[in-house]
Amino acid sequence: MAVIVVPAAEVVEAAVACARRGVRSLVVISSGFSESGPEGRRRQADLLRACRESGMRLIGPNCMGILNTDPERRFNATFAPAFPPPGRVAFMSQSGALGLAVIDSARARGLGISTFASVGNKADVSGNDLLEYWEDDDQTDLVLLYLESFGNPHRFARIARRMSRRKPILAVKSGRSPVGARATSSHTGALLADSDVAVDALFRQSGVIRSQTLGELFDVAALLAAQPPPAGRGVGIVTNAGGLGILCADACAAAGLEVPELPAETRRALAAFLPGEASVGNPVDMIASASAEDYERALGAVAASPAIDALVVIFIPPLVTRAEEVGAAVRRAAEAIEGRKPLLAVFTSAVGAPADLSEGAVRIPTYTFPEEAARALARAAGWARWREQPLAPPWQAADARRDEAHALVAAALARDPKGDWLTPDEVTRLLACYGIPMVETAVVGDAAAAAGVASALGEPVALKAFGAGLVHKSEAGAVVLGLSGRTSVRRAASAMLGRLAAAGTPAEGLVVQRMAPAGVEMIVGAVQDPVFGPVVACGAGGIAVELLKDVRFRLAPLSVEDADAMIAELASRPLLEGYRGRPPVAVGALRDVILRVGALADEHPAIAELDLNPVIVSTEAALAIDARVRVAPAPPHQPEGTKARP
Repeated sequence: MAVIVVPAAEVVEAAVACARRGVRSLVVISSGFSESGPEGRRRQADLLRACRESGMRLIGPNCMGILNTDPERRFNATFAPAFPPPGRVAFMSQSGALGLAVIDSARARGLGISTFASVGNKADVSGNDLLEYWEDDDQTDLVLLYLESFGNPHRFARIARRMSRRKPILAVKSGRSPVGARATSSHTGALLADSDVAVDALFRQSGVIRSQTLGELFDVAALLAAQPPPAGRGVGIVTNAGGLGILCADACAAAGLEVPELPAETRRALAAFLPGEASVGNPVDMIASASAEDYERALGAVAASPAIDALVVIFIPPLVTRAEEVGAAVRRAAEAIEGRKPLLAVFTSAVGAPADLSEGAVRIPTYTFPEEAARALARAAGWARWREQPLAPPWQAADARRDEAHALVAAALARDPKGDWLTPDEVTRLLACYGIPMVETAVVGDAAAAAGVASALGEPVALKAFGAGLVHKSEAGAVVLGLSGRTSVRRAASAMLGRLAAAGTPAEGLVVQRMAPAGVEMIVGAVQDPVFGPVVACGAGGIAVELLKDVRFRLAPLSVEDADAMIAELASRPLLEGYRGRPPVAVGALRDVILRVGALADEHPAIAELDLNPVIVSTEAALAIDARVRVAPAPPHQPEGTKARP
């Protein structure tokens, strides 16, 4: 391996010289490449070409370097001023400056590092390559990632989904998804543009634990590097300060954990040695006079309860008890638990936690405030639940007419190579190719034709106009519901066409539909992201969809479990299950629509946007009422890449 730190203009020459001497791998710390403009991009292309022609692998350029703490391979090819303690945590960073902070934070927290890599511009070796290396690395049990971009999210998802079953992956992702920067014309696109939901979906489906901050990343890492993940959501809290116990309980509840009431036998065991003023509920408030022995006995009693899956012990130093004594008692309690349940410690004092807690065979992660411990525990519990779920294969639309759908999309692109919205008739035919049910619909050109088809569809009917400028039909006055009789339909259609023409948004035609049965309005859609591929959405639909924003997202292809999870996570889910006396609706039919939309978007990347809003979910079926589809040239396919050599 050669480490190159020379002016950017001399890097390629140095790389070629290294290749002549039989060097197999390069770490290029020098900057001045793709991050610096057109000349830098050309320089980076020349560097990569030199590596490819000679068979060298490249980390960087514009990186901070790499290091390894393995005693047999110990080296520090970074410009970090201090070497981290050895351990079993690997870290990858796209930011060199952040890498320096990571190493320093690892030392401060006693978090041992196995290997560290700052990948910089990722011209060759990427985070995906490193994940595959760490997946088989016997020296690594936990992986931390700081990401600014994804080169190949599909490969990342495949590796991470497999790897997360054995080794947790924690990630901080800065910046917003590129989908947020694109102008969109559909409800689904507008919802996606509000946040980096594609990244959230990728991590959720891959079992990656996402942290919002670097502090939270290290909080979770400190837990998983020292303690087992919790088997459930029940948390027992033991404290000598009632207020901090309440704050911890609130933080647990906000993070999706539970603070269950302790069983009677546990409360009796606690009452046997705690003073009468103590609270033996959960949290257990031993009051300020609690001794180190009280801590040890209380933790043992609470840990023995089958309702408790994890423990948080909180200590604020009073005058009568020394932190060192409590730290030793907490250690003894942790040793007695024997790794069956995780134990987290909160020492709220200026001097911090006793060093004894982070040393020895049993290490206890420590935090300054109870909220930090609760959030870390919730992240670990979520990963533990994900790991227990079986790997589900993507759902396949066995009855899909793929060739017919492909021909329909191709014909639309031939009509306009830049892409455009499909006509209502094309949308209906495309959805039918994938078995996506839509209410009975007729497309006509004028008011007289609308009146003529209304009775054939079965009255009452809904009347809608369509056209290039009619994105939100209700706002434009392009929807009238519950019409009966030829005269009423004709008059409504004539008035609608005149109103739209006067407003400067003339209609291209009219859609007449049989009125759908009563049910719950939902939205199902998909947007083709240039980096992440098709992103599928499901949520509360209707005219208020962008106001409520009760929508969940996943990346296609979807599994049945993905679709079920999207529905289960909705705040409006009770409406589907039957709310205030209303009958439950056909959730299975809604799931089927989600899966079919996911398959359609995944198998036809030229479908840029797809909106079904609303989808009426009744007691018997799920029917798309309004549907829009935009096609555009498909983004280039990302190559899968090769596995990195160790």
